[in-house]
Amino acid sequence: MNYKKLYPWYFALGAVTIYTLLCFIPGIVGICYSFTDWNNFSDEIHFVGLEHYRAIFSGNSKYLPYITNTIVFTIFTTIAKTVVGLALALLLTQKFIKCKNFHRMIIFSPQVMSYLVVGLVFKSMLHPTTGFLNHFLRSVGLGFLARNWLTDLKVVWPTVMAVDTWKGMGYIMVVVIAGLLSISPEYYEAAGMDGANFRQKLFYITLPLLKPILLNVTVLNVTYGLRVFDMIYSLTNGGPGTATNVINTAVFKEFSKGDLAMGTTLSSILFFIMLFLLYFIIKAMENKEVDA
Repeated sequence: MNYKKLYPWYFALGAVTIYTLLCFIPGIVGICYSFTDWNNFSDEIHFVGLEHYRAIFSGNSKYLPYITNTIVFTIFTTIAKTVVGLALALLLTQKFIKCKNFHRMIIFSPQVMSYLVVGLVFKSMLHPTTGFLNHFLRSVGLGFLARNWLTDLKVVWPTVMAVDTWKGMGYIMVVVIAGLLSISPEYYEAAGMDGANFRQKLFYITLPLLKPILLNVTVLNVTYGLRVFDMIYSLTNGGPGTATNVINTAVFKEFSKGDLAMGTTLSSILFFIMLFLLYFIIKAMENKEVDA
């Protein structure tokens, strides 16, 4: 019996060992360094306790807006990508749509590009004077809609979120399509015989059966949103000013200027925020499944 219980662990031992050595232990060491004054300008490291955490969460801290930006970005992009991905998945599984696989491929194709490449392409397209978008709007008589998309404080965040949603919605669509195709058609046939319309089938059959898929999608979106760096860095580099800075861009800048302790402190805070949010998201989704 003991051999049978231990046998599956043999297959995971290699991956667990690598993860422990390359991720878990460095993560714990990083949290420990957040309580020190570790920097590039001295060979000595001194224990400073919660000094960095107090500096970050003090009333006049420059870092609090970065944490707020990260959470707001995560919430909005998670909702947008899930809703758009679900809508596209529902559309591209309907019988009246022709060339479904072609449309799926086109929508999914941005996912194979790196976030850095997407950010640089859109940065060029959204340039206020030479960018494709403003040029197109002016050429069709909609010049009043042209904006400084990446430098105007009123539109920079919606612009960044829209680009990120465009990049990630294809992956969500593919995952949801896989879930939709796993639902037995008999449910819909029985509901149709009882006179159920599309909305009733959606809310009483499709969405309840997709809850495990939507949970996984939400977790993936939240973990990415909290860790976002490439898209912000390539599009705005945290600008205009510091308006679009998030935790990871702040970490990058702290490490770049040699304040390693503050960088590890921000990374540790991001880790704890991620644990907190994911725990309650999973608990909330599990409770809904039990209630259903």
